Amino acid sequence: MAASAHPIDQECVEGYLFAGRPPRLLVLRRPPERGQIWVPVSGKVERRDGDYPSALLRELLEETGFSEFLRIFPLDWEVEFEGPGGGRWRLHAFGVELAGERVPRLSAEHEDAAWLDLSEAAARLHYPDNRDAVERLRSILAREQSLGPPPNA
Repeated sequence: MAASAHPIDQECVEGYLFAGRPPRLLVLRRPPERGQIWVPVSGKVERRDGDYPSALLRELLEETGFSEFLRIFPLDWEVEFEGPGGGRWRLHAFGVELAGERVPRLSAEHEDAAWLDLSEAAARLHYPDNRDAVERLRSILAREQSLGPPPNA
């Protein structure tokens, strides 16, 4: 993606956890004091993280208790927005595949979780950019499926 026209004050990551074929997505609901909205795993990149995948792994563990994944891949999609206090924040979105649906160990940041098909998950997610990221994930997974298995597999 092109470099930002504005300096970025805070980098963030989002993880769109999915499992199965057809894929189902894990969405998390924030508690009342945080709006009770449905969101993916997300969080700020901290100095100690080193890079976006490391920040995502930390957030996945903190918010779900999950630490083992089939794969994590960038959705090659990011969005800039105005964060608290008017600073410029940027989200980097990743697909995160699990071997199967599991019950997450929720942190205090969330009060509920649900595994939903991609359309239902997109409809439940609060932010338009989250819905856009789900469509990006759907497109990547559909493209992979249309390619089929590698020769001699």
